[in-house]
Amino acid sequence: MTKSIENYNPNLGNVEIVPEVISVIASIAASEIKGVQGMFSDKKNSTLERLGRKNLSKGVKIETSENEIIINVYCSLKYGVKISDTALKVQESIHNAIKTMTALTPKQVNVHITHIDMGKPKS
Repeated sequence: MTKSIENYNPNLGNVEIVPEVISVIASIAASEIKGVQGMFSDKKNSTLERLGRKNLSKGVKIETSENEIIINVYCSLKYGVKISDTALKVQESIHNAIKTMTALTPKQVNVHITHIDMGKPKS
């Protein structure tokens, strides 16, 4: 995906941002929201992936077509948080991070809540 940035010098060439970079930005933005416990590589995966250096883009799927970006985020929330508010915060955080860092505006940011983390059981 090639994105021409406003106020750029055409003599310097094009800027290309690969979907993996957008994935990493979205994962970091989602992980910073209070109540998000982890990310899943997709909704069929049953093991929770903690964000770390090796799997920063886990839990985010990027679809691109004709300079439009659709982001799907699969995450687990902490028990007790208001799901609608937390999901909205995730959407806003990802949208703002992508727009600020890449000058791209996502068409959609879809949040898929795949698990609720109940915490450690009391013994």
